[in-house]
Amino acid sequence: KMKNHQLINQDSHDYEYYTPLEIVNTARFVMDGITLDPFSSDAANQKIGAEKYFTVNDDGLSQKWFGKVWMNHPFGRKMNKLCIDKIVKEYISGNIEMACCITFAATSELWFKPLLEYPQCFLSPRTNYFLPNGELKRGVTKGSVVTYFGKDINKFKDGFKNFGVVKIDRKSTRLNSSH
Repeated sequence: KMKNHQLINQDSHDYEYYTPLEIVNTARFVMDGITLDPFSSDAANQKIGAEKYFTVNDDGLSQKWFGKVWMNHPFGRKMNKLCIDKIVKEYISGNIEMACCITFAATSELWFKPLLEYPQCFLSPRTNYFLPNGELKRGVTKGSVVTYFGKDINKFKDGFKNFGVVKIDRKSTRLNSSH
């Protein structure tokens, strides 16, 4: 049996973990709203307030993304790579104007590498997520990071600076200003 610290890339098939509202509200502020949440549910969107959202039945990976995207994807060995590849592709192609996504800060994992090209806030302390019943799920074993895809890097930095360390480097500035 695996220990908790080994489960970051495992698929528990339990996807309903909701981001604390202060993080979502900050992403909403940075992006001036949330147009799309591609991995959501009716219950989750009551808190997120996206104009459009895709449920598990809609298969967000097969949909066209647009506007200002908030993404807290269903974590798992297969889904991590697919979701990160999708958000990067949709941003680079110009389908989405900007996005904020929250993931585990799994800096040694291949699926995480593309995110390092963009501004990030490494959240501190560790982020505890909410269950659908509103209960805070404590004991998270990994740190989380919010990655920003967009041009207003200063607004991202100002919005998230109180949540942890904000990483912005020349490469991420160049990539975002050329979009």
